Amino acid sequence: MDAERLKIISSCSDSGNGEDSLDRLLPPAGAPRRKSATSLSTTEPPLLRTGTRTIYTAGRPPWYDEHGAQSKDAFVIGLCGGSASGKTTVANKIIEALDVPWVVLLSMDSFYKVLSPEEQSLAAKNDYNFDHPGAFDFELLVATLRKLKQGKSVKIPVYDFTTHGRQKDWKNVYGASVIIFEGIMSFADKGLLQLLDMKIFVDTDSDIRLVRRLRRDITERGRDIEGVIKQYNKFVKPAFEQYIEPTMRLADIVVPRGGGNMVAIDLIVQHVHSQLEERELSVRALLASAQQTQPLPQTLSVLESTPQVRGLHTIIRNKETSRDEFIFYSKRLMRLLIEHALTFLPSQLCVIQTPQSHEYEGRSYKGKGITGVSILRAGETMEPALRAVCKDVRIGKILIQTNLDSGEPELHYLRLPKDISEDHVILMDSTVSTGAAAMMAVRVLLDHEVQEDRIMLVSLLMAELGVHSVAYAFPKVKIITTAVDKDLDELFHVIPGIGDFGDRYFGTDGSDASSDEENQEQLSY
Repeated sequence: MDAERLKIISSCSDSGNGEDSLDRLLPPAGAPRRKSATSLSTTEPPLLRTGTRTIYTAGRPPWYDEHGAQSKDAFVIGLCGGSASGKTTVANKIIEALDVPWVVLLSMDSFYKVLSPEEQSLAAKNDYNFDHPGAFDFELLVATLRKLKQGKSVKIPVYDFTTHGRQKDWKNVYGASVIIFEGIMSFADKGLLQLLDMKIFVDTDSDIRLVRRLRRDITERGRDIEGVIKQYNKFVKPAFEQYIEPTMRLADIVVPRGGGNMVAIDLIVQHVHSQLEERELSVRALLASAQQTQPLPQTLSVLESTPQVRGLHTIIRNKETSRDEFIFYSKRLMRLLIEHALTFLPSQLCVIQTPQSHEYEGRSYKGKGITGVSILRAGETMEPALRAVCKDVRIGKILIQTNLDSGEPELHYLRLPKDISEDHVILMDSTVSTGAAAMMAVRVLLDHEVQEDRIMLVSLLMAELGVHSVAYAFPKVKIITTAVDKDLDELFHVIPGIGDFGDRYFGTDGSDASSDEENQEQLSY
């Protein structure tokens, strides 16, 4: 925004005070959705089904360049205003009008400091000032928002307003394209201000704010009316006049009366859309147009092409092979591939005693843990082979689909084990052509602080372009496959290739040729 402030005046009143929240927002089931290619369904948009509900997801486009480096930060909107001014309501209105995927709403209330026993006692008597800058953990807040803006995975404390303390379990948040950060002291810290791309002040009459605070604190936070009024007069009102109201001059936009001011909200949404359009990337197009004239990288390991391996390839590449045989021989090849991949895990000298009381000098795994991560859906077929040879391995999943309008890969879903950053990770996909999806999956792991040299990309079949793309972007990632084919066709299918692995394995290729072409499996691009 320009340095000059823009004040929006409207006769609309605020629609109410929203509930404090921190969440990734998904479009409602009835909202329009973009086309994306997946073998999960031939006609419906991507779905995530649980035992009790169905979630329609929206994909996150690439947030990195063809080199695999972070190339665009999330767009951060800072919302400031007095207590119960309607900041959360404005945030939700903006989110609703934006209609873009992967929006995170971050509340400053999550970052109240942990109180000492003496402070806890004061808080119980409504004598602790929660409306003072010193009540917030700005160091943790700035560090968390900076990481989230950079596309990293973060953990957010969950504050309990009843006990005035943090809950034991923190909330994991990852993958924001837009971050809406709201709080009474959003503009009170210089480091925090530097992270905000757009600053909005919600200006609401003090009488309205008092009524809302009474209603919220009594019904939602278990306070009594005397305590709320005492706290308001002693702390809230003076803090607003001393710390909050003066920061209005820092705002790019001032929104009177909050969420009902649609003139202001429309202006905000237009600006955010223009900023997001300027940040769009075309990773797959850059990868596909790249000239790969260098020899295959040293980080690539191809399973030795023995007569057995060659025979297995002959069977699964043959278009006449039945589905049962395709599954059986693919599993055999996967087992060989996973066994080969495990030889690249670090090991150390280990001396043990045999049953005959003799020493044996052997080797043992040198690391904390091993996690397998499959790129859905085809990569999931490799999980049984990994489980069969690696006892108690932890498994994570990443769903990446191709947007048929843009041709770009999009991140739709991920579920990763806790503390994955300390593990060696075996990233699994059945085939890799341009490498766009594999690069996105590696980027996700790096964003979760997995070390690059602890990632192994394991695939049954890869194209030379995919090998070069991944190796160029992530030179420390080990790439392991059973074969590398030279070419791609105009649809980015590996040539001579194996066909659509997911459709052949799961039997979803169908009999209608036009339908096949329209719904071609593209998860491994």
